[in-house]
Amino acid sequence: MIRGNPSRALKAKNLPDTFFACLEHGHFIPIPLLTRQEVDPSRIRKKVIRQHEPLRRRSRKGRPRCLVQRVSKQKVDSMYHVTLIPGDGVGPEITEATRRCIDATGVKIDWDVQECGIEVIEKEGKVPDRVLASVRKNGLALKAPITTPIGKGFRSVNVYLRQELNLYACVRPCKQYKGVRTFYENVPVDLVLIRENTEDLYAGVEFQAGAEKTAQLIKAINEFATGKKINTRLDKTGVSIKPISYEGTRRIADYAFQYAHKLNRKSVSSVCKANIMKYTDGLWYDETRAVALAYGARFEWPELAEGVAPDPELVGKVPDLGGKVEYTERLIDNMCMQLVQKPELYDVIVTSNLYGDILSDLCAGLVGGLGVAPGANIGTDGAIFEATHGSAPKYKGQNKVNPTALILSGKMMLEHLGEQEAAAKLERAVAAVIAEGKDVTYDMKENRNDPTAVGTMQMAEAICKKMQAE
Repeated sequence: MIRGNPSRALKAKNLPDTFFACLEHGHFIPIPLLTRQEVDPSRIRKKVIRQHEPLRRRSRKGRPRCLVQRVSKQKVDSMYHVTLIPGDGVGPEITEATRRCIDATGVKIDWDVQECGIEVIEKEGKVPDRVLASVRKNGLALKAPITTPIGKGFRSVNVYLRQELNLYACVRPCKQYKGVRTFYENVPVDLVLIRENTEDLYAGVEFQAGAEKTAQLIKAINEFATGKKINTRLDKTGVSIKPISYEGTRRIADYAFQYAHKLNRKSVSSVCKANIMKYTDGLWYDETRAVALAYGARFEWPELAEGVAPDPELVGKVPDLGGKVEYTERLIDNMCMQLVQKPELYDVIVTSNLYGDILSDLCAGLVGGLGVAPGANIGTDGAIFEATHGSAPKYKGQNKVNPTALILSGKMMLEHLGEQEAAAKLERAVAAVIAEGKDVTYDMKENRNDPTAVGTMQMAEAICKKMQAE
């Protein structure tokens, strides 16, 4: 980490072409990045702090201080370097379609293509080291779906990448676009799901039924348990561990409030099942309440704040929102019902790993399905942008599937890079093509057997033409 005078730090570290991003109390916030070419020593502090007021800190002398961390994201000769992971199944097709659309915005990107589909992983026995090295070097990646065997074989590649790269925040916007078929066409759905990526049952701490270590673990659990015990047979019981920490919860709740503040969102809803899992999900509520108090959020039910102190790691270091953002709580089962009945009432939803995985698909269903649901995974070591749907291997090579989700993920990537105009241009083109309903894939037609439906690449070409016509 580089502290103190940023201009001196630039010279000391000799990083002439390196991107820098503001860092707030130890974690990366996705904001437009600055190259050294864009910033001279007399301007760097003013530009960073003025644009990102929430990221201010004060030195002992009371002057604003900006923490700066080197992010391996380089732009040389006005070109970004991005890792591109085509995946498998329909991944390569929608990847090519997305690449064409992003290139058509005019933003220059050097795509570092890294093969990491199921065939490659099975052949090499793991995610190739070169893939991780590329993402770490470039600082961000655009990734298509990768098949994960159900109930056997290697662990989810998505989970592996998130944990290896510390991509702790999964961000999944769910927004309606005119022309997308949905039961909620007349309801203004525009919400964002923020999911903690590294803990919970997805941490991967599992013990197989029949293994001697599993039997020993169950015996130990029953020895220490003061209430409920595991009463099933030792050789017929598998165990998964659900770790939830104050640190992990603080980090994701902090991210959610930063996101709400920066994008002028009206509320943050914390979701778990604390009435049943009192020591894990109960901890979740304890900490999200403390973070909400640190941000000066307005509590839907003031009694939730009684006896709770603002998080000492954040209070005074994050902006006081003065009640502009409301903090609400919902149990996971009730949240599912609420989203089906009245999704327009919700804005930013923050939750843990498993619940977030379930809710993200539910929210995608509100706006037309996974085919129009983009996603991003943000962390301390970079970011990966990806569609939320699977690899759909049965459609492989048919030039048939909808590329919208990955294209919109690319739009999120452009925003992350600070290319706001290009991102807006791409989204307008996508929205226009969908609204016209002519050059869209079969799933976006009123009749899925409509012979006028176009292929993956043809829809991408229509989007490119819309941008060219602007």
